[in-house]
Amino acid sequence: MSRKRQKEKVEKVNTEEEAPKNTGQTLNEKLPTQTFDDYQCTGNVKIDFPRLCALLDIKDIPAVSTRQEGSSNNDNEGAENEVNQSHSNAHWSKPRLQVELENEDPLSAKSLKISGWRVDEPMSRVLQRMLPSLSKLQSLQFWQAGLTDQTVISFMNTTSLCSNLSSVTLEGNFLPKQSYHLLLSEDSVLTHLSLRNNQMGDEGARLIGSALSTTRSANKNLRSLNLSFNSIGDAGAKYIAQGLRYNRALLFLSLSNNWIGDAGAADLATILRDFALTHEEVVERRKLQLERAQLSLQSSFVLDSDRSPSDQLPSVPSSSSLSSSKGKKKETNKKAEKPAATKENPKLNKKSSDVKVSQSKGSKPGGKEKQPPLQEVPEVKSSTSLIEQMEETINPLLDQSVQYKEGKLFLPGNTTLVSLNLAGNKITEKSLPLFLKLLQMQSEGGGGRGGGLLRLCLQRNSFPSDCKYYVKIKELIKLVDPLEKNNHEPTEEEGQKS
Repeated sequence: MSRKRQKEKVEKVNTEEEAPKNTGQTLNEKLPTQTFDDYQCTGNVKIDFPRLCALLDIKDIPAVSTRQEGSSNNDNEGAENEVNQSHSNAHWSKPRLQVELENEDPLSAKSLKISGWRVDEPMSRVLQRMLPSLSKLQSLQFWQAGLTDQTVISFMNTTSLCSNLSSVTLEGNFLPKQSYHLLLSEDSVLTHLSLRNNQMGDEGARLIGSALSTTRSANKNLRSLNLSFNSIGDAGAKYIAQGLRYNRALLFLSLSNNWIGDAGAADLATILRDFALTHEEVVERRKLQLERAQLSLQSSFVLDSDRSPSDQLPSVPSSSSLSSSKGKKKETNKKAEKPAATKENPKLNKKSSDVKVSQSKGSKPGGKEKQPPLQEVPEVKSSTSLIEQMEETINPLLDQSVQYKEGKLFLPGNTTLVSLNLAGNKITEKSLPLFLKLLQMQSEGGGGRGGGLLRLCLQRNSFPSDCKYYVKIKELIKLVDPLEKNNHEPTEEEGQKS
């Protein structure tokens, strides 16, 4: 009996030791004593979120509800179908952190949604600690979460560590310092940003316009921006239009349900066609041209340095090589090599005249000129990297399609934007001819450049729906808008998704 009991005791101990390995981490298992900073996130939101909250002694911890992408049921927890409710009903349910999974794997969190509960400083710390561990996270949504300017700044520093995050929704969150523009800074990797219903005024629009572009910088990644249901007026629309002057990345812009009138509409319409440069912009264009010329000279210099010595220096025949047979042989070889070099690298041939001039200066008679080493050109590694740098720094101000008209310099307008939503504003019939002319020019090819608006939403403004200009605008849009082609009236919800 003693041997049997001893065997049973050993089996019981082994079973207890193996249980955690077989079942994995569970929410109720006892953890060793640790601090918030020591906690190592697993990537499973249902495990990490409550544990991090507990380590910060947060009392009211929102529940975590999960669902798979394209699924309407959530973990079979009864009332979890609340996820599919509209934003307007956000307060009827208990606070929940809603997680959308890419598949059955709990580590495949694709989207996080915080709706209707306050994210204070401790909760902000929890989320910031957890987010970088979500390797597949693509979308982060906040609706009436009580974020502050400081927490938004902190979140931006954290989201830069989320390799796949591309979409952020910050709605129903008024920020006193209007820090929304930090979400679309020049180094931001976000491609979709929704800032609806934030009581944003003209000052917020000014900051966003500057973030979209200036003569020296521009956001290069953002594709869609939703600024609907704010308090943006004519001044704010002008700031946004300024931001579109040199932004060549944004495709979809919604300014619906704001306070934009004819003045703001005119600014937006003007920027989408050829526009005159201001005096300050002309000066800035000349500065950029000078800088580009200097960069081009550096490129020429590096190309010269990259060439082999046999290409750089003419061969000096010796006295023994003056015989006709040897001289003809060398001449033949030179003629055979020259076309080959031109064919392999036309840039070298193009710069050959400049190279010869630079080689002749300062050279000693009868002696070989010393070629400057490559490292004498600061911060330049090779001709290839320098040329790539030149291509990356092309500014719309340097567009070669500029035109001189009426004593002014006109730059091609923004033809990158394909969708503009101005529904529900205060635009009157006075502004419609501007949009009509814009669409007519684009339908004719935009001066051979192509591109331009494929969608323009102007419904619910201060003009009758049977206005002749509006009717013509709809006819032109119907020819190019995919939704109009399908006889489908665009809605505000579709404007949000775009």
